[in-house]
Amino acid sequence: MHPPPRPPPRSCPPPPPRSPPRRWEMRAEATRRWRRFFSPLGMVPVVALVGFGLFDRGFPLVGKCVETGVPMLILFIAFSQYMKHMHARHVPILERFALVMSIVVIWIYAYILTASGAYRHRPEITQVHCRVDKSNLISSAPWIKIPYPLQWGAPTFDAGHAFGMMAAALVSLIESTGGYKAAARLASATPPPAYVLSRGIGWQGIGLLLDGLFGTSTGSTVSVENVGLLGITRVGSRRVVQISAGKFGALFASIPFTIFAAVYCVLFGLVAAVGLSFLQFTNMNSMRNLFIAGVSLFLGLSVPEYFEQFTTSAQHGPAHTNAGWFNDFINTIFSSPPTVALIVVVVLDNTLDYKDTAKDRGMPWWVKFRTFKGDSRNEEFTPFHSISTVSSLQRKSGASIDVMYGDLARDSDERETVECK
Repeated sequence: MHPPPRPPPRSCPPPPPRSPPRRWEMRAEATRRWRRFFSPLGMVPVVALVGFGLFDRGFPLVGKCVETGVPMLILFIAFSQYMKHMHARHVPILERFALVMSIVVIWIYAYILTASGAYRHRPEITQVHCRVDKSNLISSAPWIKIPYPLQWGAPTFDAGHAFGMMAAALVSLIESTGGYKAAARLASATPPPAYVLSRGIGWQGIGLLLDGLFGTSTGSTVSVENVGLLGITRVGSRRVVQISAGKFGALFASIPFTIFAAVYCVLFGLVAAVGLSFLQFTNMNSMRNLFIAGVSLFLGLSVPEYFEQFTTSAQHGPAHTNAGWFNDFINTIFSSPPTVALIVVVVLDNTLDYKDTAKDRGMPWWVKFRTFKGDSRNEEFTPFHSISTVSSLQRKSGASIDVMYGDLARDSDERETVECK
């Protein structure tokens, strides 16, 4: 008697055809591949010089009016650090509102000095930086102003200017990347993965396009002082953008700039310290790491200083050829401390004994955060992109939801293949 025939093996349904990658997927993949050249050691000079590179906007401007700048610096440090544990109804009011309270106190103090005639016989430059009676600044500002595109005329195109703006956008991209890293660390979040960085940079590009259409005088970039303020106050809110215009913008503009310069001394220093904190993941007993960190930090400060001094004395940058677009590109790139530091550190870190020094560079800690599933803590800060959340949304809506990131899609496909077998 023959045994009954075996049932045919269960075959897996053919996988659905994958749609071609979209632009944002390609951008995220490009960012992910680019990040392979970075390590915690490589991020030290980039993030640190985002703060250190703005040192000329700190105490040199405070010194233009020491009567208000120095008291503001002392009071802000006292409120935000020494008195931050004072609570009102269990709310750390001094920690959260240290900046606002310091500005109000010093602003009133500066107004008293102005009204009493303390600057009456001082040089004109001192009066410009110290006085608070900005003529018609608040009264002439509208409460609400609706912008509209092309209000300054039709757009024009010039290839030379386009290359100069490309260089400025590249510098802004690098400085913004350092700002994102610093903001994540000050917010006690995991390092932002590639898709978060590409998303932020992409929206920044859209912001630059809108800035040009609406005729703003400056483009969009990361606010380094707001990153530092996030660490000081432990509060991050985008609502301030909604009120920082019109009368409120004019009100803030009437504050002497030396008061803000005193705040910059703290905020920029905090961002720089965040960059230096990445050294804890590296082996600083290694002569290789000491060499890379020291040279990249020094050249990141020294090269832009040379470009600035040369431009001041010669009235043009060191790159001075017949091609104006080339001059703008080179002079802009090498005038940015984080950009110079990035170029130096990427070259040195990926060419100097890089194969046998992964642990010294901090790569075992860094590689966990390259993908969403690399570390369980990622889900706490970006829960929407977890597989379980996407699957639940698919069940509720009955629609097909694309998994945004290639690693998640590959992991999901591998799991289904194993279950089918």
